[in-house]
Amino acid sequence: MSEDKPADTVETAPAEVNTIPNGKGHEPGDETTATAKTPPAETDPEKETVANSAQNASPHRTEGTEANLAESQEFLSSMEGQKTTRFTDFEGKTSFGMSVFNLGNAIMGSGILGLAYAMANTGVVLFLILLTVVAVLSSYSIHLLLKSSGIVGIRAYEQLGYRAFGTPGKMAAGIAITLQNIGAMSSYLYIVKYEFPLVLQAFLKVDKPAGEWYLNGNYLVIIVSVAVILPLALMKQLGYLGYTSGFSLSCMVFFLISVIYKKFNVPCPFVDFVFNGTLSGTHDNATDPVGEDSHDCVPKMVNLNSQTAYTIPILAFAFVCHPEVLPIYTELRNPTKKKMQHVSNISIAVMYTMYFLAALFGYLTFYGEVEAELLHTYSRIDPYDILILCVRLAVLTAVTLTVPIVLFPVRRAIQQMLFPNKTFYWPRHIAIALILLTFINLLVIFAPNILGIFGIIGATSAPCLIFIFPAVFYIRIVPKEEEPMRSTPKILAACFAGIGFLFMIMSLSFIIIDWTSGSSKASSGH
Repeated sequence: MSEDKPADTVETAPAEVNTIPNGKGHEPGDETTATAKTPPAETDPEKETVANSAQNASPHRTEGTEANLAESQEFLSSMEGQKTTRFTDFEGKTSFGMSVFNLGNAIMGSGILGLAYAMANTGVVLFLILLTVVAVLSSYSIHLLLKSSGIVGIRAYEQLGYRAFGTPGKMAAGIAITLQNIGAMSSYLYIVKYEFPLVLQAFLKVDKPAGEWYLNGNYLVIIVSVAVILPLALMKQLGYLGYTSGFSLSCMVFFLISVIYKKFNVPCPFVDFVFNGTLSGTHDNATDPVGEDSHDCVPKMVNLNSQTAYTIPILAFAFVCHPEVLPIYTELRNPTKKKMQHVSNISIAVMYTMYFLAALFGYLTFYGEVEAELLHTYSRIDPYDILILCVRLAVLTAVTLTVPIVLFPVRRAIQQMLFPNKTFYWPRHIAIALILLTFINLLVIFAPNILGIFGIIGATSAPCLIFIFPAVFYIRIVPKEEEPMRSTPKILAACFAGIGFLFMIMSLSFIIIDWTSGSSKASSGH
């Protein structure tokens, strides 16, 4: 792929492009079509690079390797902003399976622990309908992102924002990703801080801790961050995390199997550990709100109560993985839009199945008694149950291994916002990870109450990243000649953005209602 004759290439590209039938051929063909249609009066060096490499690809249109090379070259130069350096070492090397693991791990947050509670407040059928709708919407959203990135040959969320709305679009996307993922990482480390000491305490049978350092959550969260998260966060590429993502998902599979097993082991109107007289009567009224056992043990197909509305935002954000989609696409081996959509669909389908089974069996174990955090309900029966302690440890492991995956898009967003034209540089790569982890640790240790603020941020940034940005970028980026403003895909995208605004208003209003009434039901989100 020579870059020494751009002038005549630009002359010949449009004519040749027009011979490609619309929608036919492979990805690079589609990208070339769109690039030729975009007006050439752009001075941004990244855009010029994209145009050059896309148009260079068209004279050599040999099927397969040349085209794929063009596509990866195109993205890499656009991301790094340098024409001279060839990032052949960074060409997508991650296998299909590893990409599914990484995306699955990005989707799978601590939210799975709250889904049984969500089902208790919606009923089995309504929960299934809502979960299905959200899974389909998430898949459609990823389709919009991939279509937009395919048209301009850019595989960075922030750069799509730049192409659609200039610098404000780039900053909006970068800030939303940063806030959303810092919020997610804080909540994961918050779980480590509060759960890990309790699990250790139960394993060591320490009833009243006397201030041992190894039962102090603040020390434990720092040890976990330095020993586990930091080394993984320093990896050069997301692809290397495929193995830890696979392990993280297998921990969640263990959680799911245990929940299913426990369903057949726990008697239906379950007896609190309290009544054995071992603990003080903190949950005295916990087991008899309904009174009649017969009603207690019958699952409700549809259940509408004061908490039902709170479950909608929890479900809406159950498949948040959009900041990770484009970085994973970048590193996919032989990347095509269709292949990446398959990765996304498989990841969403697997998570959808796990979510539904975990919620169903968790609900069928405790019915109306299920708590907002499922594992705490098991501890009410027997705090020293070895299986449940192992499950809590597995969930902690899974949550910890998700942090590096979530950190990658934040580092990438910071680089796109602050150092857009710089190549990969190890000291910068390491420094951003160190600063981010230090900041999040300080937040979790010294300002745990700030998580309420992250609830507000999550309710604002998550709908933007899932619904609003992909739709709006799509409407702006797809050329009018290809899809007029009144074409069905663009009208659908506009409706999709509308759904996002609706979710945002709902989530924010529930959080505000919560704050004013002093309860904290809605804060147990993803």
